[in-house]
Amino acid sequence: MSFVKTFAAGAIASIIAITSVTAAAEGDLTRRPTKLPDLVLGTEDNRYQLSHKDYQLETGKSYKLKIVSSGQTEYAFQSPEFFSSIFLRKVEAGDMEIKAVSLTELEFEQEGEAEIYFVPIKPGSFEFYAEGLEAKGMEGTFTVK
Repeated sequence: MSFVKTFAAGAIASIIAITSVTAAAEGDLTRRPTKLPDLVLGTEDNRYQLSHKDYQLETGKSYKLKIVSSGQTEYAFQSPEFFSSIFLRKVEAGDMEIKAVSLTELEFEQEGEAEIYFVPIKPGSFEFYAEGLEAKGMEGTFTVK
């Protein structure tokens, strides 16, 4: 009988632990993103200026980042290591909502904008840049804690 009581007590404790973990995970965190300051690529005065060079993020928190091209030149926004370490919910550009597993690049051939909705899942420091324009100062960092 003591084996049965011990087994039953352990099973009940396991069920309580699983239930409390499930309760803590309720809700879709990706549906309530924190809006980050817009990242503007170029200005009328300086086509190679970035509005922000550093973003501080936390793992498991949902974010929305609007990337805006001034249209002063073509910009190919990239951040390969960062893009491979996030859960990408969607990209909105123009009248489109794009749902994809990952991103490689956001290329702006003229003035425009795109919003990315994501959740960082890996801590670290990740560079972002406009391809080919890094030496002109078009690079920055996503720091994920």
